[in-house]
Amino acid sequence: MKHFGISIWGDDNFIIDGDTVNVNYASRPSLLEITETVRDMGYKGPLLLRFPHIIRKQIATLFRTFDKARKEFNYSGSFNAVFPLKVNQFPNFVNALMEVSEGFNYGLEAGSKAELIIAMAKTPVGAPITVNGFKDKEMISLCFVAAKMGHNITVTIEGLGELETIIEVNEEFNAGRDKPIAPRIGVRIRLHSSGIGMWAKSGGYGSKFGLTSTELLEAYELLKEHTLLGNLWMIHFHIGSQMGDIAPLKKALREAGNIYADLKNRGAYALRAINIGGGLAVEYAQHGTAQERNYSLSEFANDVVYLMQEIAKRKGVEEPDIFTESGRFIAAAHSVLVAPVLELFSQEYHEKSLRLKPQNPPLIEELYDLYTSIKRANAREYLHDALDHMESLLTLFDLGYIDLEDRSNTEILVHLIIKKAIALLKNDATDELRKLQDRIQERYLINFSMFQSLPDFWGLGQHFPVMPLHRLSTKPTNPATIWDITCDSDGELAFDREKPLYLHDIDIESEEYFLGFFLTGAYQEVLGMKHNLFTHPTEAVVTFDEEGGYHIEHIIEAQNLMDVLDDLDYDTGLIDKALKQRIEESSLVDDGERQELLGKLYLYLSENSYLKTIQALGER
Repeated sequence: MKHFGISIWGDDNFIIDGDTVNVNYASRPSLLEITETVRDMGYKGPLLLRFPHIIRKQIATLFRTFDKARKEFNYSGSFNAVFPLKVNQFPNFVNALMEVSEGFNYGLEAGSKAELIIAMAKTPVGAPITVNGFKDKEMISLCFVAAKMGHNITVTIEGLGELETIIEVNEEFNAGRDKPIAPRIGVRIRLHSSGIGMWAKSGGYGSKFGLTSTELLEAYELLKEHTLLGNLWMIHFHIGSQMGDIAPLKKALREAGNIYADLKNRGAYALRAINIGGGLAVEYAQHGTAQERNYSLSEFANDVVYLMQEIAKRKGVEEPDIFTESGRFIAAAHSVLVAPVLELFSQEYHEKSLRLKPQNPPLIEELYDLYTSIKRANAREYLHDALDHMESLLTLFDLGYIDLEDRSNTEILVHLIIKKAIALLKNDATDELRKLQDRIQERYLINFSMFQSLPDFWGLGQHFPVMPLHRLSTKPTNPATIWDITCDSDGELAFDREKPLYLHDIDIESEEYFLGFFLTGAYQEVLGMKHNLFTHPTEAVVTFDEEGGYHIEHIIEAQNLMDVLDDLDYDTGLIDKALKQRIEESSLVDDGERQELLGKLYLYLSENSYLKTIQALGER
């Protein structure tokens, strides 16, 4: 994996410059420099860095690519896009998104009442708002309020019951008015076509959302009956997130395009737009053999424009305006999670850790001879001898014939022999050697929570690019497993022989070593859970001025311990009182120590759950 696969997933957002990975923008500062600047301000633990210029780049690329396709095919419909708030609702992201998207008429998509409030407050008047998901009367009423604010809002019908509620609310808001104001109406269609992969169930007849063909015809008649056909403006479909294959999209486009044309020819005179939903994939792979997307953005745009034009011409209808709700594509690359290594487990397998005696058991003496004389010519033979000796020595330990020091020496020597053999035979690797490699991996304890910051890895096995921020001029040689600091064995990114991660051998006592987790800006924050009560990490927004210098803004520190408990509806006042009372009533301390303990307690309560140094681990 050359340069940690940055040429595969990096999209020129980050580059390797000598020893460090750098932001490929303006003055090109290194991520290490930015991280150390934030840490010098007093913020420790994991750090989420946001880069608004990458958000703008993604939006601009999306619009530019579709505009190029429209021009190439002489397509008369417009291109429009909204950001689905479910992908990332955090204010530092949303505020940056709306700021950098000025000039694109870029809007927001909402799937709940709270998201709708964000969209109403943040979307510029005139830019599109789409409202998806299940809705009650209150939520639909909010859409009418938004329309009366002047918003260009479209309510997507997920079922006939919602349409009946829209008709009811329209009567309440517009009865007797000469110029009724109401949201535009979209209908989500339940396609026969479906996607592939983890999110394939978003499409197809078994999907959670959308109207069947029969229901669609009923909806059309209801709209016509209640003189709302002039509000029917959009056809909507979504066949799944992270579409790695372009073929299912083409099939869905043909199906949806024909439905659009049929409704137009049936008399839906105001129908003008087709919303293809999200699903535009992001390349997360670090290895060329494991890439997740088989198409480019240009191919994606060309297929959408060409197929919509072809169907419109064949059916004799106007070419629809095209809408997308691509969230992952816009948000994923904008943030990097940076976390320091706290400790390396299995560092005890070093020659300096041997406790050889003046007189050792014969098999241990033989192991030491194997270790000191192993060469490429005899590496495989000596490796097999070492494994055989280990089994014999462990049996001797179980029977009580050798002691704990002898067992320790056995483990260290066999580990060192395996490591040497793999290095000597790296150009002649066998399955046996690859399996043995798993045994010598280093376990890197990282100061973050997998469940909070990479929930899709834990829940779905979604890979995220990971690499050190520095020491990149030195080839890493340690097969690496990453452990988080939660008290849960699932908090692990295990070494994978098919997609291996190698990190550097480091001395934690003399140097800091930071890892960056990339493409974490979509879904990870909003899905992150407070397992073990580890909260959202400290975040910072990195902006650049006209001279190319960078600025660190809008820092939000991870919640302190009492804030976390308050979020869980604990009465923190009672907790504070109980802790103070128990120190004051303790017979184990005198008055002077009592005040010292109270001072330390309140200091610790003001800190977050993440670890400051390895010494904070205490007992394991």
